[in-house]
Amino acid sequence: MHKEHHVNSSETIRDIVIGMSDGLTVPFALAAGLSGAVNASGIVVTAGLAEIVAGSIAMGLGGFLAGRTDEDHYNSELKREYEEVERVPQQEKMEVMEVFADFGLSVQLQQEIADELEKDKDKWVDFMMKYELGLDKPDPNRATRSAITIGISYIIGGIIPLSPYFFIHDTQEALLFSCGITLLALFIFGYFKSKLTGQPPVSGGIKVVVIGALAAAAAFILARAINSH
Repeated sequence: MHKEHHVNSSETIRDIVIGMSDGLTVPFALAAGLSGAVNASGIVVTAGLAEIVAGSIAMGLGGFLAGRTDEDHYNSELKREYEEVERVPQQEKMEVMEVFADFGLSVQLQQEIADELEKDKDKWVDFMMKYELGLDKPDPNRATRSAITIGISYIIGGIIPLSPYFFIHDTQEALLFSCGITLLALFIFGYFKSKLTGQPPVSGGIKVVVIGALAAAAAFILARAINSH
């Protein structure tokens, strides 16, 4: 029996990916940069924690605003569709017929479906929202849940590159351990992210590692260059 394999990436997974990707990369680059300028892990930890708190709040707020924007957009379009089925019903029926014409249905069948939808304005509007505008009704709790998920994911991601600095005083030594665990975490993250989205997992993991390594290296070199002067 033939089995089809489809990727069902939920909105929650998308939020985790957003939070973790920035959480792993930005604090890692910051810690690397500070390690090139100072030799006290306490300073790196303090600055890193401050960045994680600020970053998680900013990222979470961004997720919240994005969720609210989607909800406001849907409600605006919903109001407009209700007005149009009241004001120009024949034009709206023609738009219904156009949707089914794309599926190859006969004109007679298109007309019958449009006539049936006209009997229930709520279902008519729901149909227009989904098939004409491509909009699904958003979850009213989506914005809050998105903000929390992104924020927590950012914190978890940010703690990983910062963790060696809690136990190792010398920043150069701590940086080596930070690089090791962070690059491993980036590869694992990139691997599973690519697998969930149907991309080659190994190459996806390598790409994420390269991006994180380049960001950290750039920050470290810049801090060293500034500190040398």
